[in-house]
Amino acid sequence: MKPEEFYQALSKRGIELNDTQKGQFEDYFHELVETNKVMNLTSITEKEQVYLKHFYDSLILDFFDEGLLTDELTLCDVGSGAGFPSIPLKIVNPNLKITIIDSLNKRINFLKGLVDKLGLENVSLVHGRAEELGQNKQYRENFDLVTARAVASMTVLTELCLPFVKKGGQFIAMKADKADEELQEATYAIALLGGKVEKQESFALPNDEGLRNLIFVDKTKETPNKYPRKPGTPSKKPLVKK
Repeated sequence: MKPEEFYQALSKRGIELNDTQKGQFEDYFHELVETNKVMNLTSITEKEQVYLKHFYDSLILDFFDEGLLTDELTLCDVGSGAGFPSIPLKIVNPNLKITIIDSLNKRINFLKGLVDKLGLENVSLVHGRAEELGQNKQYRENFDLVTARAVASMTVLTELCLPFVKKGGQFIAMKADKADEELQEATYAIALLGGKVEKQESFALPNDEGLRNLIFVDKTKETPNKYPRKPGTPSKKPLVKK
């Protein structure tokens, strides 16, 4: 997907980028590729693939639910890596209030430089483990929307992400294949941690580049205080019904 194709595809979805936003995506691409030469941020570095599999893919949240990303929304991106999906969403929705959590300080430092380069405001970058920050009153049950993109299995993601969602808010997991199987396995954890599956949506990327699945989980009650558990425990001992 060339940049012009990217702009046209967004336009068909009702998203019109101005020159500033187009420049921000171009700067993002260059910063990503240059930094990737000295730090492992992504295996995808070819320009057309970055625009499709990172930028366009990150923006599918804007396609499904009109009015979801409102101006006053607080969004937390867990395990963002090189800033996906939150930075592309922020470029397209400048008034979003974004918090990015990542366990690797090198990635946080990259994102700090990127946010400055792109001139983005209301972006908080937090270095730490989701298991520990999920027990921190500053972040726990403090966000309208929490996202995670292909970070771990749905069961593990639920324990890492749902504690950050305020009651009445939503957790959206962005998955590729096996979403149905993962969701079935995660049903117990979702209910235990205060969530309820609201819907699941599928979306085919252009040029037959694969299927994306979005799982929308409403936060219907507060997460029990003992969750999330200590770092490493969610992945070693997933919350599954015995």
